[in-house]
Amino acid sequence: MENKFTVLKNYFGYDAFREGQELLIDAILAGRDVLGIMPTGAGKSVCYQVPALLLPGITLVISPLISLMSDQVQALNQAGVHAAYINSSLSEGQIAKALRLASEGR
Repeated sequence: MENKFTVLKNYFGYDAFREGQELLIDAILAGRDVLGIMPTGAGKSVCYQVPALLLPGITLVISPLISLMSDQVQALNQAGVHAAYINSSLSEGQIAKALRLASEGR
């Protein structure tokens, strides 16, 4: 059975969490509302990606950073995680496909 440590290692290649990550992840997994304020490069993405891989259903992440969306989705897909993004860089057909796949749980 996967846990936060096996997900961290298997999908992201890390042996340990950075400062603050595990605290945020544990709070999310416990169902609490969470606000994490961390500097650039501190690993904020892992704080929602690890719980997303452990919890049932789809995780929706809202971000204003189009380039970050693309980079993270590409990295997740390369790691075997089904992920997609929707933003103004996509055509209507691409958006419709992403929404259809999400509604199918993919």
